[in-house]
Amino acid sequence: MPDRRAFLRRALALAWAGFALPGCAPAITRPRFRSYPFTLGVASGSPTASGVVLWTRLAPEPLAGGGLDPGDIEVRWEVAEDERFSRIVRQGAAVASAARAHAVHVEAEGLAPARAYHFRFLAGGEASAVGRTRTAPAAGAPGGRLRLALASCQHWEHGYYAAHRHLAAEAPDLVAFVGDYIYEGNGKANRVRDHHIPEPRTLAAYRDRYAQYKSDPDLQAAHACAPWIATWDDHEVDNDYANDRSQDLDPAFLARRAAAYRAFLEHQPLRPGVQRPDGEFRLYGTHAWGGLASLHVLDDRQYRAWQACPPPGRGGSRTVGSECEERTRPGRTMLGEAQERWLDGALRSSRARWNLLVQQTLMANAGRPAAGGVQHWTDGWDGYPWARERLFGSLQESGAANPVVLGGDVHAHYAANLHAQPGDAGSPVIAAEFCGTSISSRGLGMKAVNAIREANPPIRFADSARRGYVLLDLGPDRLDAHLRVVDDARRRDAALSTAASFSVVAGTPGIA
Repeated sequence: MPDRRAFLRRALALAWAGFALPGCAPAITRPRFRSYPFTLGVASGSPTASGVVLWTRLAPEPLAGGGLDPGDIEVRWEVAEDERFSRIVRQGAAVASAARAHAVHVEAEGLAPARAYHFRFLAGGEASAVGRTRTAPAAGAPGGRLRLALASCQHWEHGYYAAHRHLAAEAPDLVAFVGDYIYEGNGKANRVRDHHIPEPRTLAAYRDRYAQYKSDPDLQAAHACAPWIATWDDHEVDNDYANDRSQDLDPAFLARRAAAYRAFLEHQPLRPGVQRPDGEFRLYGTHAWGGLASLHVLDDRQYRAWQACPPPGRGGSRTVGSECEERTRPGRTMLGEAQERWLDGALRSSRARWNLLVQQTLMANAGRPAAGGVQHWTDGWDGYPWARERLFGSLQESGAANPVVLGGDVHAHYAANLHAQPGDAGSPVIAAEFCGTSISSRGLGMKAVNAIREANPPIRFADSARRGYVLLDLGPDRLDAHLRVVDDARRRDAALSTAASFSVVAGTPGIA
């Protein structure tokens, strides 16, 4: 294990060297573009009370490597109080480096807390679209409100992004995206639209995959409407990968994973500091929204133990019963020891009114009845029951107020109560859970999802038939969750409706 970890650190450090080091040559201040360079839109993210990250990428030919010569380019940026930019409050210059696919990450600081701002980028006589962002309330600020959109899983080939268009129209304060931003695999049947290149395995190919997704105008609108907090799941790299092992046991997987991680950072409004000095890419952390809410963002891919009882000769997940003793073995981690310690400390020290665990997948017990006993899917929390019990214990012992778990991954809306003993509806309720359906990715059939719901009474609602997102409105005394759905993700103009709504009352664990 020490040798494997050392190799992993070296591989990550080498992969990130090109991202961390600025270019040596002076940036071109008056570039000439063959066509409009801001084709991938703008984004903001990781808001604090005094600042926010601003993002764009210069890509006149987005689906052909970007279409720029290998030189660095100066990009101007502006933050204003108004959409016309007559009251500019912060501005400066950043370098769009060729080594970083000409992506730009600006940490705009010196802003006022709890304020909405507009931002844009300028280069070569061209201006980007205008984005709207918001700073968090001041640390510990009492009261207030938060409108949070929860989204995940947007397979390009499975549908359009009408859900993102509606999400942007909701005017959220913050968007939490919990994984599967891109999909690496290409579909074989019933495609609504096509990936333009084969499955990516190199940095250049992952960059092109992100460029295709980011070319979608509805996704651009969702990025431009509010700051995002983003974490990943498996498809940003490879289906069902776990830590350093791929589904097909690829001996070159670490190189592929490093390329995928780098492309993720290049295309998300993340702070460069998520790259640690030893090469680790640390996504987990707490994002505070004044005294109202702490969002504890988790990473359940990078540090997890391999899935239990994989198919013969392969890695990845499967559905297993009691014959798989490995699944329940003590010590099998989902988050890794260091992340577990961090989360335990973050929960214990939190003074927020609401504590939101922002993570990838369904946490409620979701075993399916089958001949011979209950079957469990080994890629989700059911595949790591020891780790889930440890997390639930930490949650109870911490005394963190009003915990609510948020997730995605399973392409279905779920609303559930989490009990101290998973699977035992008679044990105390310790938290509510809202797991959002996918933006476009297809889900399990309703027959299978209904069987899960019927076998697990703590699950109050389940719907895999429709695509959408979750909209949460938080105040000091109440959280309202609206499970939004579009009527047909195969249509760009799909209409929006609400599948169900639930409330959580402060001071009472679980769904009201």
